[in-house]
Amino acid sequence: MNNDEVQQFLARDHAAELRKAAERLDGTAKHTAIIESPVLSSMTGHRVLLKPENLQVTGSFKIRGAYNKIASLSQAELDHGIVTASAGNHAQGVAYAARERKAKATIVMPCITPPLKVDATKAYGAEVVLHGDVFDDAAAYAAQLSRDDGMVFVPPFDDYEVLCGQGTIGMEILQDVPDVTDVVVPLGGGGLGAGVALAIKTFRPQVRVIGAIPEGSPAFKDSFAAGYVVPASQVVTSAEGVAVKRPGELTFALLNELMDDLVTVSERDINEMILLMLEKHKLVIEAAGAVSLAALEHLNLHSRAFASAQEPHVIVPILSGGNIDTVTMGAVIQKGMIARGRIMNFEVELPDTPGQLVKVATVLSDARANVIALDHDQFKASGHYTNAVSLGVTVETNGPDHIDAVLKALCTAGFQPKRIY
Repeated sequence: MNNDEVQQFLARDHAAELRKAAERLDGTAKHTAIIESPVLSSMTGHRVLLKPENLQVTGSFKIRGAYNKIASLSQAELDHGIVTASAGNHAQGVAYAARERKAKATIVMPCITPPLKVDATKAYGAEVVLHGDVFDDAAAYAAQLSRDDGMVFVPPFDDYEVLCGQGTIGMEILQDVPDVTDVVVPLGGGGLGAGVALAIKTFRPQVRVIGAIPEGSPAFKDSFAAGYVVPASQVVTSAEGVAVKRPGELTFALLNELMDDLVTVSERDINEMILLMLEKHKLVIEAAGAVSLAALEHLNLHSRAFASAQEPHVIVPILSGGNIDTVTMGAVIQKGMIARGRIMNFEVELPDTPGQLVKVATVLSDARANVIALDHDQFKASGHYTNAVSLGVTVETNGPDHIDAVLKALCTAGFQPKRIY
Protein backbone atom coordinates (compact mmCIF):
# COMPACT_ATOMS: atom_id res chain seq x y z
CA MET A 1 0.00 0.00 0.00
CA ASN A 2 1.52 3.33 -1.05
CA ASN A 3 1.33 6.64 0.78
CA ASP A 4 -1.40 8.09 -1.46
CA GLU A 5 -3.64 5.11 -0.73
CA VAL A 6 -2.95 5.45 2.99
CA GLN A 7 -3.93 9.12 2.92
CA GLN A 8 -7.17 8.33 1.07
CA PHE A 9 -8.16 5.84 3.75
CA LEU A 10 -7.22 8.21 6.56
CA ALA A 11 -9.58 10.82 5.07
CA ARG A 12 -12.66 8.57 5.19
CA ASP A 13 -15.59 9.06 7.55
CA HIS A 14 -14.40 6.64 10.22
CA ALA A 15 -17.49 6.89 12.43
CA ALA A 16 -19.78 6.02 9.51
CA GLU A 17 -17.54 3.17 8.32
CA LEU A 18 -17.28 1.66 11.80
CA ARG A 19 -21.04 1.78 12.26
CA LYS A 20 -21.48 0.15 8.86
CA ALA A 21 -19.08 -2.61 9.90
CA ALA A 22 -21.09 -3.20 13.08
CA GLU A 23 -24.29 -3.48 11.04
CA ARG A 24 -22.71 -5.98 8.64
CA LEU A 25 -21.43 -8.13 11.49
CA ASP A 26 -24.71 -8.15 13.40
CA GLY A 27 -25.89 -11.75 13.48
CA THR A 28 -22.57 -13.14 12.22
CA ALA A 29 -19.90 -12.25 14.77
CA LYS A 30 -20.66 -12.64 18.47
CA HIS A 31 -20.87 -9.61 20.73
CA THR A 32 -18.47 -11.25 23.21
CA ALA A 33 -19.49 -10.57 26.79
CA ILE A 34 -17.14 -8.78 29.17
CA ILE A 35 -15.76 -10.97 32.00
CA GLU A 36 -14.72 -9.47 35.34
CA SER A 37 -11.31 -10.72 36.55
CA PRO A 38 -10.92 -10.55 40.34
CA VAL A 39 -7.55 -12.32 40.17
CA LEU A 40 -6.02 -9.84 37.71
CA SER A 41 -7.60 -6.92 39.56
CA SER A 42 -5.96 -8.13 42.76
CA MET A 43 -2.60 -8.66 41.02
CA THR A 44 -2.52 -5.21 39.41
CA GLY A 45 -4.39 -3.06 41.92
CA HIS A 46 -6.73 -1.88 39.15
CA ARG A 47 -10.12 -3.05 37.95
CA VAL A 48 -9.56 -5.50 35.08
CA LEU A 49 -12.29 -6.76 32.74
CA LEU A 50 -11.60 -9.23 29.93
CA LYS A 51 -12.78 -8.96 26.31
CA PRO A 52 -12.77 -12.68 25.37
CA GLU A 53 -12.44 -12.86 21.59
CA ASN A 54 -11.16 -16.40 22.12
CA LEU A 55 -14.89 -17.23 22.47
CA GLN A 56 -15.64 -15.61 19.10
CA VAL A 57 -16.87 -17.54 16.04
CA THR A 58 -13.84 -19.52 14.68
CA GLY A 59 -12.08 -18.89 18.02
CA SER A 60 -10.57 -15.54 17.07
CA PHE A 61 -11.35 -11.87 16.35
CA LYS A 62 -10.33 -12.44 12.71
CA ILE A 63 -13.88 -13.24 11.60
CA ARG A 64 -14.82 -9.58 12.16
CA GLY A 65 -12.38 -8.08 9.67
CA ALA A 66 -12.68 -10.89 7.15
CA TYR A 67 -16.47 -10.75 7.09
CA ASN A 68 -16.61 -6.96 6.88
CA LYS A 69 -14.21 -7.00 3.94
CA ILE A 70 -16.04 -9.74 2.08
CA ALA A 71 -19.46 -8.21 2.82
CA SER A 72 -18.26 -4.96 1.26
CA LEU A 73 -17.60 -6.63 -2.11
CA SER A 74 -19.96 -6.46 -5.06
CA GLN A 75 -21.69 -9.56 -6.41
CA ALA A 76 -19.40 -9.50 -9.43
CA GLU A 77 -16.36 -9.54 -7.16
CA LEU A 78 -17.82 -12.37 -5.08
CA ASP A 79 -18.44 -14.36 -8.25
CA HIS A 80 -14.72 -14.22 -9.05
CA GLY A 81 -13.91 -15.83 -5.69
CA ILE A 82 -11.83 -14.95 -2.64
CA VAL A 83 -8.16 -15.74 -2.03
CA THR A 84 -5.87 -15.13 0.92
CA ALA A 85 -2.78 -16.49 2.62
CA SER A 86 -2.64 -17.53 6.24
CA ALA A 87 -1.37 -20.24 8.53
CA GLY A 88 -4.04 -19.82 11.18
CA ASN A 89 -6.85 -17.59 12.40
CA HIS A 90 -7.17 -15.37 9.33
CA ALA A 91 -7.58 -18.47 7.15
CA GLN A 92 -10.52 -19.69 9.20
CA GLY A 93 -12.06 -16.21 9.36
CA VAL A 94 -11.94 -15.79 5.57
CA ALA A 95 -13.20 -19.32 4.96
CA TYR A 96 -16.16 -18.81 7.31
CA ALA A 97 -17.02 -15.38 5.92
CA ALA A 98 -16.81 -16.58 2.31
CA ARG A 99 -19.15 -19.46 3.10
CA GLU A 100 -21.62 -17.05 4.70
CA ARG A 101 -21.51 -14.82 1.58
CA LYS A 102 -21.72 -17.87 -0.74
CA ALA A 103 -18.37 -17.13 -2.38
CA LYS A 104 -15.65 -19.60 -3.28
CA ALA A 105 -12.58 -19.21 -1.05
CA THR A 106 -9.04 -20.36 -1.78
CA ILE A 107 -6.66 -20.28 1.18
CA VAL A 108 -2.93 -20.64 0.55
CA MET A 109 -1.11 -22.04 3.56
CA PRO A 110 2.59 -22.87 4.05
CA CYS A 111 3.44 -26.55 3.76
CA ILE A 112 4.49 -26.56 7.44
CA THR A 113 0.97 -25.64 8.62
CA PRO A 114 -0.24 -28.16 11.24
CA PRO A 115 -2.86 -30.57 9.82
CA LEU A 116 -5.30 -29.49 12.55
CA LYS A 117 -5.41 -25.93 11.14
CA VAL A 118 -5.64 -27.18 7.57
CA ASP A 119 -8.59 -29.40 8.46
CA ALA A 120 -10.31 -26.61 10.43
CA THR A 121 -10.08 -24.30 7.41
CA LYS A 122 -11.38 -26.97 5.03
CA ALA A 123 -14.30 -27.59 7.40
CA TYR A 124 -15.63 -24.12 6.56
CA GLY A 125 -15.78 -25.06 2.88
CA ALA A 126 -12.57 -23.43 1.61
CA GLU A 127 -10.14 -24.93 -0.85
CA VAL A 128 -6.73 -25.15 0.81
CA VAL A 129 -3.56 -24.93 -1.28
CA LEU A 130 -0.29 -25.81 0.47
CA HIS A 131 2.58 -23.81 -1.00
CA GLY A 132 6.06 -22.80 0.19
CA ASP A 133 7.93 -23.32 3.41
CA VAL A 134 7.04 -20.02 5.10
CA PHE A 135 4.16 -17.53 5.16
CA ASP A 136 5.90 -15.14 2.76
CA ASP A 137 5.98 -17.87 0.09
CA ALA A 138 2.29 -18.58 0.59
CA ALA A 139 1.40 -14.87 0.47
CA ALA A 140 3.32 -14.36 -2.78
CA TYR A 141 1.50 -17.30 -4.37
CA ALA A 142 -1.89 -16.04 -3.17
CA ALA A 143 -1.14 -12.65 -4.74
CA GLN A 144 -0.22 -14.41 -7.97
CA LEU A 145 -3.52 -16.34 -7.95
CA SER A 146 -5.37 -13.08 -7.42
CA ARG A 147 -3.68 -11.52 -10.46
CA ASP A 148 -3.93 -14.58 -12.71
CA ASP A 149 -7.49 -15.71 -11.86
CA GLY A 150 -9.12 -12.41 -10.93
CA MET A 151 -9.90 -13.48 -7.37
CA VAL A 152 -10.21 -10.79 -4.69
CA PHE A 153 -7.32 -10.85 -2.25
CA VAL A 154 -8.33 -10.35 1.40
CA PRO A 155 -5.32 -9.05 3.36
CA PRO A 156 -4.87 -10.22 6.96
CA PHE A 157 -4.42 -6.71 8.38
CA ASP A 158 -3.38 -3.88 6.04
CA ASP A 159 -6.84 -3.11 4.67
CA TYR A 160 -9.36 -0.44 5.70
CA GLU A 161 -12.46 -2.68 5.70
CA VAL A 162 -10.58 -5.38 7.57
CA LEU A 163 -9.46 -3.06 10.34
CA CYS A 164 -12.91 -1.44 10.59
CA GLY A 165 -14.28 -4.93 11.20
CA GLN A 166 -11.77 -5.42 13.99
CA GLY A 167 -12.72 -1.97 15.28
CA THR A 168 -16.16 -3.25 16.27
CA ILE A 169 -14.40 -4.79 19.29
CA GLY A 170 -13.60 -1.29 20.49
CA MET A 171 -17.19 -0.19 19.94
CA GLU A 172 -18.47 -3.10 22.03
CA ILE A 173 -16.02 -2.28 24.84
CA LEU A 174 -17.24 1.34 24.95
CA GLN A 175 -20.83 0.12 25.04
CA ASP A 176 -20.32 -2.53 27.73
CA VAL A 177 -17.78 -0.71 29.94
CA PRO A 178 -18.83 2.97 30.03
CA ASP A 179 -16.13 3.83 32.58
CA VAL A 180 -13.25 2.13 30.74
CA THR A 181 -9.99 4.11 30.95
CA ASP A 182 -7.50 1.80 29.22
CA VAL A 183 -7.74 -0.81 26.46
CA VAL A 184 -4.75 -3.13 25.98
CA VAL A 185 -4.39 -4.80 22.59
CA PRO A 186 -1.80 -7.21 21.13
CA LEU A 187 0.01 -6.05 17.98
CA GLY A 188 1.19 -8.22 15.11
CA GLY A 189 0.50 -6.74 11.71
CA GLY A 190 -1.56 -4.08 13.44
CA GLY A 191 -5.05 -4.74 12.08
CA LEU A 192 -6.60 -5.42 15.48
CA GLY A 193 -4.74 -2.59 17.19
CA ALA A 194 -5.43 -0.05 14.46
CA GLY A 195 -9.11 -0.98 14.25
CA VAL A 196 -9.62 -0.81 18.01
CA ALA A 197 -7.67 2.44 18.30
CA LEU A 198 -9.67 3.96 15.43
CA ALA A 199 -12.96 3.09 17.14
CA ILE A 200 -11.86 4.19 20.62
CA LYS A 201 -10.42 7.53 19.50
CA THR A 202 -13.33 8.21 17.15
CA PHE A 203 -16.05 7.73 19.75
CA ARG A 204 -14.27 8.37 23.08
CA PRO A 205 -10.81 9.85 22.56
CA GLN A 206 -9.97 10.20 26.26
CA VAL A 207 -9.70 6.41 26.63
CA ARG A 208 -6.11 5.24 26.35
CA VAL A 209 -5.12 2.51 23.86
CA ILE A 210 -1.97 0.65 24.83
CA GLY A 211 -0.32 -1.84 22.48
CA ALA A 212 1.52 -4.97 23.64
CA ILE A 213 4.18 -6.96 21.77
CA PRO A 214 6.43 -9.93 22.63
CA GLU A 215 10.14 -9.25 23.08
CA GLY A 216 10.90 -11.42 20.07
CA SER A 217 8.61 -9.50 17.69
CA PRO A 218 10.08 -5.97 17.66
CA ALA A 219 8.77 -4.60 14.34
CA PHE A 220 6.30 -2.11 15.82
CA LYS A 221 8.74 -0.95 18.51
CA ASP A 222 11.42 -0.30 15.87
CA SER A 223 8.92 1.33 13.52
CA PHE A 224 7.60 3.75 16.15
CA ALA A 225 11.17 4.68 17.06
CA ALA A 226 12.03 5.36 13.41
CA GLY A 227 8.76 7.08 12.47
CA TYR A 228 8.16 4.76 9.52
CA VAL A 229 7.66 1.03 8.93
CA VAL A 230 10.81 -0.92 9.76
CA PRO A 231 10.73 -4.70 9.15
CA ALA A 232 12.17 -6.88 11.90
CA SER A 233 15.31 -8.77 10.94
CA GLN A 234 13.90 -11.83 12.70
CA VAL A 235 10.89 -12.80 14.78
CA VAL A 236 11.26 -15.35 17.59
CA THR A 237 8.17 -15.84 19.75
CA SER A 238 5.71 -18.54 20.72
CA ALA A 239 2.91 -16.05 19.97
CA GLU A 240 2.61 -16.94 16.30
CA GLY A 241 -0.51 -14.83 15.87
CA VAL A 242 1.57 -11.67 16.36
CA ALA A 243 4.80 -12.97 14.81
CA VAL A 244 4.88 -10.50 11.93
CA LYS A 245 8.10 -9.17 10.40
CA ARG A 246 6.60 -6.15 8.65
CA PRO A 247 3.63 -4.13 9.97
CA GLY A 248 1.12 -2.71 7.52
CA GLU A 249 1.56 0.79 6.14
CA LEU A 250 -2.04 1.79 6.93
CA THR A 251 -2.07 0.12 10.33
CA PHE A 252 1.22 1.79 11.25
CA ALA A 253 -0.04 5.21 10.14
CA LEU A 254 -3.13 4.88 12.32
CA LEU A 255 -1.33 3.48 15.37
CA ASN A 256 1.46 6.01 15.11
CA GLU A 257 -1.19 8.71 15.42
CA LEU A 258 -3.72 7.12 17.77
CA MET A 259 -1.98 4.71 20.12
CA ASP A 260 -0.99 6.09 23.53
CA ASP A 261 1.82 3.71 24.43
CA LEU A 262 3.56 0.39 23.70
CA VAL A 263 4.62 -2.28 26.22
CA THR A 264 6.95 -5.21 25.58
CA VAL A 265 6.36 -8.56 27.34
CA SER A 266 8.44 -11.69 27.88
CA GLU A 267 7.75 -15.26 26.82
CA ARG A 268 7.59 -16.22 30.48
CA ASP A 269 4.86 -13.63 31.13
CA ILE A 270 2.89 -14.97 28.16
CA ASN A 271 3.09 -18.58 29.34
CA GLU A 272 2.11 -17.64 32.88
CA MET A 273 -1.00 -15.83 31.65
CA ILE A 274 -2.13 -18.77 29.52
CA LEU A 275 -1.94 -20.94 32.63
CA LEU A 276 -3.61 -18.34 34.84
CA MET A 277 -6.57 -18.01 32.44
CA LEU A 278 -6.96 -21.78 32.38
CA GLU A 279 -6.83 -22.12 36.16
CA LYS A 280 -8.76 -19.05 37.30
CA HIS A 281 -11.20 -18.37 34.46
CA LYS A 282 -11.41 -21.77 32.72
CA LEU A 283 -10.56 -19.96 29.48
CA VAL A 284 -8.32 -21.41 26.77
CA ILE A 285 -6.27 -18.72 25.04
CA GLU A 286 -3.45 -18.92 22.52
CA ALA A 287 -0.12 -17.20 23.08
CA ALA A 288 -1.05 -14.14 20.99
CA GLY A 289 -4.23 -13.81 23.04
CA ALA A 290 -2.17 -13.72 26.24
CA VAL A 291 0.12 -10.88 25.12
CA SER A 292 -2.27 -8.15 26.31
CA LEU A 293 -2.66 -9.92 29.66
CA ALA A 294 1.10 -10.23 30.05
CA ALA A 295 1.36 -6.45 29.73
CA LEU A 296 -0.91 -5.73 32.70
CA GLU A 297 1.68 -6.07 35.46
CA HIS A 298 4.11 -3.83 33.56
CA LEU A 299 1.82 -0.90 32.79
CA ASN A 300 2.82 1.18 35.82
CA LEU A 301 6.53 0.74 35.09
CA HIS A 302 6.65 0.76 31.30
CA SER A 303 3.79 3.00 30.20
CA ARG A 304 4.27 6.68 30.98
CA ALA A 305 0.78 7.47 29.67
CA PHE A 306 -0.74 4.91 32.05
CA ALA A 307 1.35 5.83 35.09
CA SER A 308 0.70 9.55 34.77
CA ALA A 309 -3.08 9.20 34.84
CA GLN A 310 -4.78 10.63 37.93
CA GLU A 311 -8.09 8.75 37.84
CA PRO A 312 -8.61 5.09 38.88
CA HIS A 313 -7.87 2.65 36.09
CA VAL A 314 -10.52 0.42 34.53
CA ILE A 315 -8.58 -1.79 32.11
CA VAL A 316 -9.90 -4.01 29.34
CA PRO A 317 -7.29 -6.34 27.82
CA ILE A 318 -8.35 -8.04 24.59
CA LEU A 319 -7.93 -11.82 24.47
CA SER A 320 -7.50 -12.02 20.70
CA GLY A 321 -7.85 -15.77 20.17
CA GLY A 322 -8.02 -19.26 21.63
CA ASN A 323 -6.86 -21.55 18.83
CA ILE A 324 -4.10 -23.54 20.47
CA ASP A 325 -3.42 -27.25 19.89
CA THR A 326 -3.23 -29.70 22.78
CA VAL A 327 0.49 -30.45 22.39
CA THR A 328 1.37 -26.76 22.58
CA MET A 329 -1.04 -26.30 25.46
CA GLY A 330 0.67 -29.09 27.39
CA ALA A 331 4.10 -27.53 26.87
CA VAL A 332 2.83 -24.09 27.86
CA ILE A 333 1.22 -25.43 31.03
CA GLN A 334 4.46 -27.10 32.05
CA LYS A 335 6.53 -23.97 31.37
CA GLY A 336 4.02 -21.84 33.24
CA MET A 337 4.03 -24.16 36.25
CA ILE A 338 7.82 -24.14 36.35
CA ALA A 339 7.90 -20.35 36.14
CA ARG A 340 5.44 -20.07 39.03
CA GLY A 341 7.27 -22.58 41.22
CA ARG A 342 4.60 -25.24 40.82
CA ILE A 343 7.06 -27.82 39.46
CA MET A 344 10.67 -28.32 40.58
CA ASN A 345 13.32 -30.70 39.32
CA PHE A 346 16.50 -31.52 41.20
CA GLU A 347 19.36 -34.02 41.13
CA VAL A 348 21.06 -35.60 44.10
CA GLU A 349 23.86 -38.16 44.40
CA LEU A 350 23.31 -41.08 46.76
CA PRO A 351 25.46 -43.91 48.07
CA ASP A 352 24.71 -47.08 46.08
CA THR A 353 23.31 -48.86 49.14
CA PRO A 354 19.81 -50.14 49.89
CA GLY A 355 17.35 -47.72 51.49
CA GLN A 356 18.66 -44.43 50.11
CA LEU A 357 15.69 -43.89 47.77
CA VAL A 358 13.32 -44.49 50.67
CA LYS A 359 15.11 -41.81 52.71
CA VAL A 360 14.70 -39.25 49.91
CA ALA A 361 11.06 -40.24 49.45
CA THR A 362 10.42 -39.82 53.18
CA VAL A 363 11.92 -36.32 53.22
CA LEU A 364 9.78 -35.33 50.22
CA SER A 365 6.66 -36.83 51.79
CA ASP A 366 7.24 -34.98 55.06
CA ALA A 367 7.77 -31.75 53.09
CA ARG A 368 4.47 -32.32 51.22
CA ALA A 369 6.18 -32.42 47.80
CA ASN A 370 4.32 -34.71 45.40
CA VAL A 371 6.67 -36.79 43.23
CA ILE A 372 5.89 -36.63 39.51
CA ALA A 373 8.91 -38.46 38.06
CA LEU A 374 12.08 -40.27 39.16
CA ASP A 375 15.26 -41.04 37.21
CA HIS A 376 17.59 -43.48 39.06
CA ASP A 377 20.87 -43.67 37.08
CA GLN A 378 23.98 -45.58 38.26
CA PHE A 379 26.07 -44.32 35.33
CA LYS A 380 25.43 -40.59 35.65
CA ALA A 381 26.92 -39.89 39.06
CA SER A 382 30.11 -37.84 39.26
CA GLY A 383 31.64 -39.90 42.04
CA HIS A 384 30.79 -37.83 45.14
CA TYR A 385 30.43 -41.21 46.82
CA THR A 386 32.76 -44.15 46.11
CA ASN A 387 29.80 -46.11 44.76
CA ALA A 388 27.34 -43.42 43.72
CA VAL A 389 23.93 -43.28 42.11
CA SER A 390 22.46 -40.17 40.50
CA LEU A 391 18.82 -39.57 41.32
CA GLY A 392 16.77 -37.06 39.33
CA VAL A 393 13.44 -36.08 40.88
CA THR A 394 10.57 -33.93 39.60
CA VAL A 395 8.09 -32.81 42.24
CA GLU A 396 4.92 -30.75 42.35
CA THR A 397 5.28 -27.78 44.70
CA ASN A 398 3.20 -24.84 45.94
CA GLY A 399 5.49 -21.98 44.95
CA PRO A 400 9.00 -20.58 45.51
CA ASP A 401 8.77 -20.67 49.32
CA HIS A 402 7.77 -24.33 49.24
CA ILE A 403 10.67 -25.12 46.90
CA ASP A 404 13.10 -23.48 49.34
CA ALA A 405 11.62 -25.50 52.20
CA VAL A 406 11.94 -28.79 50.26
CA LEU A 407 15.59 -28.14 49.36
CA LYS A 408 16.37 -27.13 52.94
CA ALA A 409 14.76 -30.33 54.25
CA LEU A 410 16.92 -32.42 51.91
CA CYS A 411 20.07 -30.62 53.05
CA THR A 412 19.11 -31.10 56.70
CA ALA A 413 18.74 -34.82 56.01
CA GLY A 414 22.33 -34.92 54.73
CA PHE A 415 21.75 -34.75 51.01
CA GLN A 416 23.21 -32.21 48.58
CA PRO A 417 20.43 -31.48 46.05
CA LYS A 418 21.16 -29.52 42.88
CA ARG A 419 18.14 -27.72 41.50
CA ILE A 420 17.81 -28.06 37.71
CA TYR A 421 14.61 -25.99 37.27
